Amino acid sequence: MISTDSPLVHAPILYRKVQKLMGNRFELTVAAASQQEADTLLEAAVAEIQRIERLLTTFADSSETNQINAMAGIAPVTPSEEVYALIERSLRISELTQGAFDITYGGVDKSLWNFDPHMSALPSAAVAKASVRLVNYQNVVLNPKDKSVFLRHKGMRIGFGGIGKGYAAEKAKQVLLQLGVQSGIVNAAGDLSAWGLQPNGQPWTIGIADPNAALHAFSRFNISNMAVATSGNYEKFAIIDGKKYSHTINPKTGLPVTGIKSVTVLCPNAELADAMATPVMVMGVQVGLDLINQMRDIACLIIDDFDQIHCSKNIHLTT
Repeated sequence: MISTDSPLVHAPILYRKVQKLMGNRFELTVAAASQQEADTLLEAAVAEIQRIERLLTTFADSSETNQINAMAGIAPVTPSEEVYALIERSLRISELTQGAFDITYGGVDKSLWNFDPHMSALPSAAVAKASVRLVNYQNVVLNPKDKSVFLRHKGMRIGFGGIGKGYAAEKAKQVLLQLGVQSGIVNAAGDLSAWGLQPNGQPWTIGIADPNAALHAFSRFNISNMAVATSGNYEKFAIIDGKKYSHTINPKTGLPVTGIKSVTVLCPNAELADAMATPVMVMGVQVGLDLINQMRDIACLIIDDFDQIHCSKNIHLTT
């Protein structure tokens, strides 16, 4: 529990809940009048995230994701309208990023990419390219009439690792807003959505992790009604011949992304922020910034392999 600096006797207090959800550490913070009220609110948000996890997980045969994957190359599947709409939005982002974002990444040959300490060599370009032969968002066929989804080739797999946490954060925020929470944060392992103000009337302050020392922030932003997502090479990687290789794979080449240490995206929607962070890493500094600069209400900050900071035209740093 974090108390407010406000002198008002009945000012709300910030209450926090940390829980592992969707295989990640979620931290939820709400402003509430009492612990009892906060517990009810936080439980409702957790229940929403758990509901989404059941829909999207690839670790349960019963999930809608796996039902679609099981029928790849065989027949269309009609998921819930919610999942259909999420796939539809995902494909639009794939179009926007020219395939740098691709939910069919689930078809990557995982035997090549374990990124454990024993990984000592990259596969050849030909082997890497073969590992992503089933990755192509254009082979996801949506039928708007019956809202069905069909994966054209056997072995194709979709997954929502690049957008799911942001989507869950956004949905949990919506639940809390509907319950009257005027101020809070849903932090899904670094992909977060913040709204309202702190009880002392100040905006929320969030830190951007230093990719060379992930537990430290190199810059901070004051935000309200804003979402932030970061993709970086500092959490899961392999070091081969002294060079660090990110676990982020370019879906076109099958090889790890190089040149960028981290990408942070800021925009009003957590789902979009989450979905855009990884493709900017794939696209590279110049192409990624050019894309962000053409979009409305979105900003990004990139740290390259030489620790140079690159910002979109509408971002202002404070250190």
